[in-house]
Amino acid sequence: MSGDGGQTEDKNADVAVETPAPEALMAEVEKLRAELAENRERMLRAVAESDNVRRRAEQDAAQAKKFALERFAAELLPVRDSLERAGAIDRDAQGIDAFVAGVDLTLKLMDSVLEKFSVTVVDPVGQRFNPEQQQAMTMIESDTVPANHVVEVVQKGFLLHDRLLRPALVVVAKGRP
Repeated sequence: MSGDGGQTEDKNADVAVETPAPEALMAEVEKLRAELAENRERMLRAVAESDNVRRRAEQDAAQAKKFALERFAAELLPVRDSLERAGAIDRDAQGIDAFVAGVDLTLKLMDSVLEKFSVTVVDPVGQRFNPEQQQAMTMIESDTVPANHVVEVVQKGFLLHDRLLRPALVVVAKGRP
């Protein structure tokens, strides 16, 4: 080491390294502290913003889930109104024909609502039995319907888009022994 004012020599190297003055070191430390505080503040803001975005997304998802059926339910209200009117009909005065016509119109209204929401009917009379869309209630012998085909639909099934909501309950023809 030499005493030439802040320079030291490394015995293994021919390079001289200058040691900064204590005031310069303190200034550098203060500068780094300020940067650290600023970066900490930025990080806290980013974390808070991330939490707010997550919370808003959760609230939006909860609202969407809560009101997902709103349009569908609103479309069903006229069907309910029509059924209520049918129930209030004076069957003696207006006759059964008016009542049946009202029920038929209500069924058409209901089918229209279902169609708007991509709900389709599975009505497989005469078709080959399909276990993916139908549930066999029983099998009977039939002279008019081929084996493994639907003889009768006990209850229609429904698809939402192409996903099964409810299978059709059917009676299937079996082959003669």
